Amino acid sequence: MLTGKNIVVAGATTGLGLSAALAFIKQGARVVVIGRNEESAAEASVLLNDNGKAVTGDAANEKTVPHAIEVCIEAFGSFTGLYHVAGGSGRRFGDGPLHELTLDGWDKTLQLNLTSLMLSNKAAVKQFMRQHTGGTILNMSSVLGYSPSPEYFVTHAYSAAKAAIIGFTKSIASYYAKHNIRINTVAPALVETPMAKRAAGDEKILAFIKTKQPLDGGRLGHAGDLDGIACYFMSDDSKFTTGQLIAVDGGWGISDGQH
Repeated sequence: MLTGKNIVVAGATTGLGLSAALAFIKQGARVVVIGRNEESAAEASVLLNDNGKAVTGDAANEKTVPHAIEVCIEAFGSFTGLYHVAGGSGRRFGDGPLHELTLDGWDKTLQLNLTSLMLSNKAAVKQFMRQHTGGTILNMSSVLGYSPSPEYFVTHAYSAAKAAIIGFTKSIASYYAKHNIRINTVAPALVETPMAKRAAGDEKILAFIKTKQPLDGGRLGHAGDLDGIACYFMSDDSKFTTGQLIAVDGGWGISDGQH
């Protein structure tokens, strides 16, 4: 499905990004993954074997993704796609309900989730235009960007960032369609990742998820649940699809959820 594709994955030395990178390789692609932690980058490099490279850097630094694209081209001969997974909770910085949200929490949460994505998308678009090849970008949002959960998931800066990703993606997809650059968004619900440890350890939240995400017995999502849609958007099968938002949410968006 992905033979001949060379893909950069931002935020991919653990969790959702690493799972996707390994799925891309299984489908014939070669990848460059970006992570902030040197240890996890080294561990990811072993898993990628000869089909991938791991680079260390913060996606919110404007030099990180351009460097990863250069590594991709130098190692594999071309650059065909970007999957932006990098982001995370801003609770530790002060994100939360609006009346408690700190300015530092707001700024750092948006930098982590939105600024990093803007920078990675900019780098990818510039390279595609230099190449005159077109290309594909997949951005990660969240169901919390359009379907809030006020009882258990109250981080208003995070929700704002994830909502902005949806609008940003549609806007740039519209502008760059004439260059044959397609840009789409995937929105997961609660997935079992390091970021979800708080929720995964709370019995009340797990009981809520059983009714809010009722598919497959009512469970947390798994990293692999998103791999299929990511492979689709990185492949030529999606060559006539741009500006779309796809929820991989276990039914979150169509279910009430019982407290």
